[in-house]
This record gives sequence, C-alpha cells and structure tokens, in this order.
Amino acid sequence: MSRAGVANLHDEIINLAAEYQYDPDGWAHVAWDWGQGDLDDLDGPRQWQSDINAVIQAHLSDLKTRYQPLQIAVASGHGIGKSAEMGMLSNWAMSCWDDAKVLVTANTDTQLRTKTVPEVSKWFRTSITADWFDIQATSVKSRDRGHADSWRLDFTPWSQHNTEAFAGLHNKGKILLILFDEASKIHDKVWEVTEGALTDEDTVIIWVVFGNPTQAAGRFRECFRRFRHRWVTRQIDSRTVPGTNKKKLQEWVDDYGEDSDFVKVRVRGMFPSMSFRQFISEDDVDAAYGRHLTETQYEFAPVVIGVDPAWTGEDEFVIVKRQGLYSEVLGHYEKTDNDVHMAQVIARFEDEHNAKLVNVDAGYGTGIVSAGRTMGRKWNLIWFSGKPADLGCMNKRAEMWKDMRDWLKSGGAIPPDDVLRTDLTGPETVPRADGRIQLESKEDMKRRMLPSPNRADALGLTFAMPVRDTAVGKPGAASQAAEHDFDPYA
Repeated sequence: MSRAGVANLHDEIINLAAEYQYDPDGWAHVAWDWGQGDLDDLDGPRQWQSDINAVIQAHLSDLKTRYQPLQIAVASGHGIGKSAEMGMLSNWAMSCWDDAKVLVTANTDTQLRTKTVPEVSKWFRTSITADWFDIQATSVKSRDRGHADSWRLDFTPWSQHNTEAFAGLHNKGKILLILFDEASKIHDKVWEVTEGALTDEDTVIIWVVFGNPTQAAGRFRECFRRFRHRWVTRQIDSRTVPGTNKKKLQEWVDDYGEDSDFVKVRVRGMFPSMSFRQFISEDDVDAAYGRHLTETQYEFAPVVIGVDPAWTGEDEFVIVKRQGLYSEVLGHYEKTDNDVHMAQVIARFEDEHNAKLVNVDAGYGTGIVSAGRTMGRKWNLIWFSGKPADLGCMNKRAEMWKDMRDWLKSGGAIPPDDVLRTDLTGPETVPRADGRIQLESKEDMKRRMLPSPNRADALGLTFAMPVRDTAVGKPGAASQAAEHDFDPYA
C-alpha cells in the first residue's frame, strides 16, 4: 500500500474510533476480524459481553449519567470469556478516547502475569489499532509522541500493605477504566482505596469486576448484596454461553447436584451457601437477618451484653445486646486505650437495659473490667482460649460460636446490620483429628483477606455463661446474685 493509502487508512480508523467512543459493542464488532483466525467460529462478542457493553453505552449516551461512576460486577461459572471481555473493553477505551487510563489487576500476581496479561494483550495485538500501542509485560502505552505517560494501560499487582498504586487513580476530564479479574480474592483494602478514584468531576469512570463467586464473604460478594444498589450486577451460568464444555459442566451437575455449592460456584455463577469449612451458613444468617423481632416480644427474658474490645487499629470496639431470640448492636467504636471511658459507656448500657450479665473478651478487656470493678460492677472476663464446658469444642470461643449457631437455627434474629451479617459467615473451622470444633483465629482470617469478626464475637460473648434470672429493674443488675438458669432459646 502506498504512503497515501496508509495515511488514508489511518485517518479512517481514527474516524471510526471517534464514532464508537460511547459504543464499546459497536467497536468490538469492527475492531477485530470476526470469522477469521482465532475468531473463525465467532461472528462477534458473546451475548453476555454485548449486554455489558450495552450497559456502558446506555450510561455514556445519557448526559445525566455520563460523568457519574459506573460500577459493574459479573459473577459467573467457568469458561464464559471474562478475559476476552476485559481485552475488548481495554482496547475500546484506549482506542476511542485520547489520554485514556486503564488499570487492570487480578487476585494474584501469578494470575495477572500468566493469564490476564497475555489474554488482554492478545486483543490489542489483533485489533485494527494494534500499531497505535507499545505492548509490554506490565503496560500498554500510546505510541503518540508525548502521550506515553498520560495514555496508558497498567497491569498492576496489588498488596494489602502497599496500595499506593491504586491511591493515585485519577484522570480528570478524560476516561478511567478499572478492571478486576478474579475479584473474589482481591483484598477489601484494595477495593476501599480504588473507591477513592470515583470522586473526580467531569470524568468518565467505569469500574468492572469479574470473578467466579468462590467466597461467601468479602467485597465481591457484597456487590450483589450490601452494595447492590451501587452496582449493575450479572450472574452468568456457564451452560448458557456458547463455547463452554457442556458435557463437562453436566458431569459436574450429575456428580455434585444442581444445588451443591460446587455447581453454584463453578457452573451457575452463584455464591456458595457456605464454604467447605465455613462454620455458620449463609442460609442460616439470611433467615436470621429477615426476622423482624422486637425486644418487647422478649420483655420476660433476661438481657445479656457482650463486649468485644478492638485488638488493632483496624478493628472496632463492639457492644451487643441479646434478649431471648432478639439481638441488637448497641454501639461500635474505633479502637481506644481509654478503658475508663469505655467502662462508663458499658455501665450506661447495662443500667439502661437492666442487663443480667456483661461478658467482656479478656484479650484486651482486662483494663475495662478493672475500671468497671472500681464502679462496683461485676463483669465477667471471658478468655476465648479458656476451657469449654462442651468437650466437643476446642476452646471457649468455639463453644460460644456453636451456641450462637444453634441460636440462629432456633429462630434467633439479628438486626439489619450488614457488617454483623458478614462477620457471622466469615470464620472457618480448623480440621482436627479428634473432631473437636476449632475456629480459625482473627489473624488467620486477615490472611484470608477477611476482617476481624468483632460484631459476631460480641454477639457470641452473650452465650459465654448461663443466663441467671435475677431481679429486673435494678441498676447494675449483672452484679446481683444468681437464682436459676434461664433458657436462652425461650
């Protein structure tokens, strides 16, 4: 082709890119040679991919929404073409917008380097704009002189202890596209820092997260539950997508069952009821969350207060009340070393609710209980590692959680508190040869990228000791002499 012909073709592609600036699906149809080479058996994007593209097009075509952040979450079974959609969207943003910025990350550095990067890069190399970009192992940059640093895609690994790469996500007045691959296992802190990029005015911001719904808790799960009003969500069954191995998928259904967690996650794009080692199931918590009990229904029942002081600056200080099958979070606070002040807060709740027992986690609660005793309070220090009454449990904490699980199954109600809801389904059991129940530690949960379940531990503390039926209506009633045991499931 002559130099003039090359120039004319270049101008035609520029005009084409401008035409599809708000239309990623239209771009996907013209930017690749569908029906040829690796795409010889396809005539365009898959239906679910076009659906996501249409959501973006509708958002950008409306001036009322164009400069508001668009957040899309896609949970799916295996083999639907998530990486291909990431590649097409990345190329659309980089080709159809000048000075575009794209950030791509994945659950692990290995996933990013060995799977995500090669797949996304492939879509750039085969696009009609392939010669516009310098494609490297960690980035894709514009070849336009002077724009390499402002017009770029970065493949960025994450670390919960080093989120600076995500803290600087801004591209004011232009477009910012953020893509998460295997989002179930990306740490909550990375999600939180990424949210800081959603604040620029007059900027097109699109955040799309993809993943198999392997975790029953975490931020990816909450896109479909706690934060579903902020996200456009899709759950895609692999059996509905062309190109997936339908025979193998059916074998999984036959072997494990349509409603098994294995099939829910690997085939149906649904979150598991509970993980393999999860102690309290999603179904039990959902049922408790939906029970609208009031404390007046249980005026006859003694009140127990559980207190879980914060262990680290990331944790919170939580006070929970339980009365029969009713429960509520009385207060949650940032970590503080002012034991006297927090003892006064607990004492106020004790008097206000005529509590019979106040149980405090001994880990960081010894100072608080000491301060309470100077005020005449006889609060109970509960050692999570202490000896349980139930020999089927490894320690006191396991016993409290077992009793709490039984309470939930027996009709216990939790308040409309999404943090408590997530806390209850977080801990997993530790396999033991003797079969005794042992829960993983808070430190182990944090290594799994889950927060410390402070609110659930505070509720669990209300099961630490038998409730004694004592006189009602006296300040500091927890200090009174015990008369007889009370049935917590009444």
